[in-house]
Amino acid sequence: MPFTHRSLEDIRSDVQAFADERDWEQFHSPRNLLLALVGEVGEAAEILRWQGDADPAVPADKAEDWADELADVFTLLVRLADRSGVDLTTAFARKIAKARLKYPVDQFKGSRRKYDEV
Repeated sequence: MPFTHRSLEDIRSDVQAFADERDWEQFHSPRNLLLALVGEVGEAAEILRWQGDADPAVPADKAEDWADELADVFTLLVRLADRSGVDLTTAFARKIAKARLKYPVDQFKGSRRKYDEV
């Protein structure tokens, strides 16, 4: 499913405004945000626990819960990046370029091996 068009900067700004309105910056150290992010990933994992390779992967009765947990993860990731001085769009572009070099299509297409495995 394609994402609706909204810039990551708009989202970052909304998340910052939400936190500022509540005077939460005092609680949003990178450490605290990272720990909250790990907790939210755990909550997302709980939804898929024991699903195996079922199709669909997310049970229909849990679809909204799944979307909410992913939104929580996304929100915390955006906030963590912002509070620790990381421009996610620049970091992503740099990282995907590194991955393209590390995993050339002609050597890794259809393979699940890691770059350092022969």
